[in-house]
Amino acid sequence: MSNRPIYLDCHATTPVDERVLVAMLPYFIEKFGNPASINHVYGWEAEAAVKQTREILAAAINATPEEIVFTSGATEANNLAVKGIAEAYFQKGQHIITVATEHKAVLDPCEYLKSLGFEITILPVQQDGLIDLNELATACRPETILVSVMTANNEIGVLQPLADIGQICRDRNIIFHTDAAQAIGKIPLDVQAMNIDLMSLTAHKVYGPKGIGALYVRRRNPRVQLAPQQHGGGHERGMRSGTLYTPQIVGFGKAVELALAEQAAETARLTQLRESLWLQLSQLEGIHLNGHPTQRLAGNLNISVAGVDGAALSLGLQPVMAVSSGSACSSAVTAPSYVLTALGNSEQLAYASVRFGIGRFNTAEEIDIVAKCAIATIQSLRKQKSLV
Repeated sequence: MSNRPIYLDCHATTPVDERVLVAMLPYFIEKFGNPASINHVYGWEAEAAVKQTREILAAAINATPEEIVFTSGATEANNLAVKGIAEAYFQKGQHIITVATEHKAVLDPCEYLKSLGFEITILPVQQDGLIDLNELATACRPETILVSVMTANNEIGVLQPLADIGQICRDRNIIFHTDAAQAIGKIPLDVQAMNIDLMSLTAHKVYGPKGIGALYVRRRNPRVQLAPQQHGGGHERGMRSGTLYTPQIVGFGKAVELALAEQAAETARLTQLRESLWLQLSQLEGIHLNGHPTQRLAGNLNISVAGVDGAALSLGLQPVMAVSSGSACSSAVTAPSYVLTALGNSEQLAYASVRFGIGRFNTAEEIDIVAKCAIATIQSLRKQKSLV
């Protein structure tokens, strides 16, 4: 048995599935061609592999292969979406709407655009993490060019009502972008039914490799224009220049293909593990669930613990489990999670929080071990505090 901690941080990243690795390996050494080299077999092999992944990703979200633009990850896809729309549509309007609990890869580009003169409306969320649709509708104006609302929150796992948001945007001719980095392969996604115009994706949250992502860009009804943020060669229909990383792209496609094939069974299994963990932890007093109880990713459980020091809690859990107290992308920041404070949590509760990201390779036995350890750690810290 491994003496490494039980990994429960699948919202930060996931291990590459061995089946994904097997699919990738030939494209490092044997089929190493540049997909843009169209004059010989090496380029043709790579081009065919890239085309296959475009088809897989497009089918996963009900798009067309031509609407898939490869990027280095969801952060780049978000930047391309937000800045690309701002630059392409600034003559129409300079107002953008987003949400307080968005990933920094959306909030920071919006802050940058604010410095250039754009007006940014940041909607609050309700206590369960969901936006108020009436507030969104009220915030829309004639000069609003973009609404960006993430599909599944990276900290609390809350699933926003995409179809309703999409309809509000479509009725007002506003472009709708969603960051679906945490959602691809885990929940059904349909850019047509949900009226989504731009969707950011990544591979490493779904057992694929790091360093590869994609942006869906709608081509019709309406045709979305994007100003490229990276120039030099005109790759990806001129939206994102740079030689495509074929092995990573192959891994992305295989990861999504596997996730879609196993989605229903895996959702049921992860929900059972999550509910088992919550049932055990909720026996303690002062345990607060962060986010909507059911409208969330199956593998997400985020709790705040009253009456304990956040740093001590994290230290106490470390030997047994690898969990996070917030977003891995903000781990260098010592402030409490802005997502948790946006829900109305006090700073103390936000500090003393744990994000359990349950994944494909976790077992029921591991969940029981984690629950027992967490309960014992919390009880011990509360006892120590009462003796002080």
